[in-house]
Amino acid sequence: MAVANGRSVQLDPTALPKIQRARAAVEQFVAEGRVVYGITTGFGRFKDKIISPEEVKQLQINLVRSHAVGVGPLLPKEVVRALMLVRANTLALGHSGVRPAVIYLLLDMLNSGVHPRIPSQGSLGASGDLAPLAHLALVLIGEGEAEVDGVVMDGRTALSRAGLQPLELEAKEGLALLNGTAFMVGYGALLVRRAINLALTADTAAALSLEALHGTDRAFDPRVHAARPHPRQIDCATYLRQNLHGSQFLRGANSLNVQDPYTLRCVPQVHGAVRDAIAYAQWVMDIELNSVNDNPIIFVDEETGEADVISAGNFHGEPIAIAADYMALALTELGNMSERRCARLVDADSNSGVLPMFLTQNGGLESGFMMAQYTAAALASENKVLAHPASADSIPSSANIEDHVSMGATAVRQVAQIIKHVETIVAIELLLAAQGIDFRRQVLGDDVQMGVGTAVAHQLIRQKVPFTTADTTLAPLIEQVRQLVANGTIKQAVEKRLEIGN
Repeated sequence: MAVANGRSVQLDPTALPKIQRARAAVEQFVAEGRVVYGITTGFGRFKDKIISPEEVKQLQINLVRSHAVGVGPLLPKEVVRALMLVRANTLALGHSGVRPAVIYLLLDMLNSGVHPRIPSQGSLGASGDLAPLAHLALVLIGEGEAEVDGVVMDGRTALSRAGLQPLELEAKEGLALLNGTAFMVGYGALLVRRAINLALTADTAAALSLEALHGTDRAFDPRVHAARPHPRQIDCATYLRQNLHGSQFLRGANSLNVQDPYTLRCVPQVHGAVRDAIAYAQWVMDIELNSVNDNPIIFVDEETGEADVISAGNFHGEPIAIAADYMALALTELGNMSERRCARLVDADSNSGVLPMFLTQNGGLESGFMMAQYTAAALASENKVLAHPASADSIPSSANIEDHVSMGATAVRQVAQIIKHVETIVAIELLLAAQGIDFRRQVLGDDVQMGVGTAVAHQLIRQKVPFTTADTTLAPLIEQVRQLVANGTIKQAVEKRLEIGN
């Protein structure tokens, strides 16, 4: 995350011996004329085409050029930086057979702000992210396009602007740059961080809605969750109790209204399951970030110096694809829960008249927040389409040699869309709940206390968006709160107040 946002990076010198041993092995294979996939043979269906030693360099250049077939919207800069770092780290593990110069150039580009322009579509997720990474590799050889300080230029000029020289690819190096999961895991790791932030912010939003709707926190009693001991369900219930601690907006235990609707009462059970999916995705990404995932893989015995090379399938993105699909489904459910709470906040018939219809005092003449729930509903429904598992699909390529692919890049891109949608839905819920709190204060008085955490969230919202007394354009208000959600402001402020992690 830090490097994606601009932090500089350097290669650990202790990695060099292993990198150099693997490189020496590649040079030995070429000198011996040994048949090794992608080094002395063609690629994919051309795996049985032998390449002469005089042509191995041209083979790598041809590979990069021919595979740069990406289309669609360009990747954001932070995603480009993430995949550059991931690719450099994989090569630095010393099983790819590249020269250290390849890794150093990647890191120098990161540190100098040379960002290749990489289209987001074109990867099948096996053999890795070939098309996106080819657009990265183009810039390393002085071709393609890059952005430096907001200015778009050709790759050679971009490198020159940073005082860098293009690479002349040697045997295996083009393949090593292209063949791997760097797009999937780089983007996926960033999305996991956003998802963690979103899930915790959604917990706070649910707690704020509970207060606005005069709900009860009885269902969050620790005994309830100890009786069904899913760890993250327990964690979620604890976080809700912490948020609501000291609140005077809740119903007491002696109320005749003994239980709330599911989207209030079952938050720990549903949000906890969402946390499970995110935790699984994080586990997968953490492993993949430090994995060798190109092909072929070179192994050199440190004692004897004997080298072996194995053609295998670590480039296959299935672990990432399934994890991303799981997270997409879970986040869709997070949005579904939030949207239903939005609907209850604006519907006086559903909230027993605790709050005015559409959160306005002048219903009829004014529509209040009616349409905000429409937007939440539209996004929640769109997510249900996006949540279709990309990994359930496969399509053969390379003349049926690559006959099963993961579609992991598609899975990750779908997660990115879903996360942004749910950030907006949760922002709408926070906006509505804050309006509801202020309506209740008109009845209860300004001195009635909110929960420890929810009070912080309410204050942050009111710093951006005042209590709405008349119809106004809501879109910019929704965006103001969405930014509080997306950039972690609400999560961080609440955790600081609750002294979590201190």
